[in-house]
Amino acid sequence: MLIIASHNGAIGIADAMRALKQGGSAMDAVELGIRAAESNPEDHTVGYNGYPNILGELELDASIMDGKTLNSGAVALMRGFPYAISVARQVLKRKLPHVLLAGPGAERFAREIGAEQWGDMLTDEIREVWRRRLAASTGSGETPDLTADTPLLDWVKLATDPERVAGTINFIAIDRAGDIAAGVSTSGWAWKYPGRIGDSPIIGAGNYADNRYGACACTGMGEMAIRASTARSLVLYLQMGLPLREAGRRAMSDLRDLGGDYIGGMNLIALDRNGEHVGLSSDPERTYIVQSADMAEHEVVQREVVEIPARWASVARK
Repeated sequence: MLIIASHNGAIGIADAMRALKQGGSAMDAVELGIRAAESNPEDHTVGYNGYPNILGELELDASIMDGKTLNSGAVALMRGFPYAISVARQVLKRKLPHVLLAGPGAERFAREIGAEQWGDMLTDEIREVWRRRLAASTGSGETPDLTADTPLLDWVKLATDPERVAGTINFIAIDRAGDIAAGVSTSGWAWKYPGRIGDSPIIGAGNYADNRYGACACTGMGEMAIRASTARSLVLYLQMGLPLREAGRRAMSDLRDLGGDYIGGMNLIALDRNGEHVGLSSDPERTYIVQSADMAEHEVVQREVVEIPARWASVARK
């Protein structure tokens, strides 16, 4: 039994491992671990109190994948329901003829299954951070009055903060039966354009699990992982017979070939069917965490570095 997670999974990894030791599945462990982060008001990258979009609205994305069956469930652009990972799992468990529900449809489904709904998903602290960022973008120090009818294209380019695009939580687990599951949840880019969907709810981009080979989950600039199918690529490299570290380095290196602006940081965690694990990042400061059944607590592991030169459009640097 083994769990690996992004560094912010520390708040939930003990609960996740306890579930495995008590006979729970890898899917149970992944869901429990991520839920703890989703309700943590100090983590602004996921769930409750995450960074909102440019209009100050919190939109949540999540996905979960069962490596035994390759079944998946995902939600995107969901508002008002903090536990996006649980709603995503129910998309899978309720045997809908769908993998991904978004926006009002995801919210309708969440209400239908009785998912926990919260009235206010942002604290005053984060609302003030959002207001200050918009005010800084005007050059006048005054917060603009953005409404549903305001043209937002240029505002998003001005307000986009490359230091706040990489926040997401990942969990990957192997249970006593050898089954693998992976899950991802996020509030997305800070100050993103309303309706933006990153890689987190996209199976094959930000998340992929297959008992036969292994699993991968990503954080970082999701548009890059979508374009390169990063999570699926790593697992495919494993299928081709590459060792885990080489598969990870190959999947990260693929991102260097992407053209255009808005190329930046990427991070991933992965494991193979034998329980070997790895974390890679374009940021030398990034870590991940790991805990096996015989460990009293989790261990922090430094990620290996694969450089990806950043290319930000000039307007986004203002």
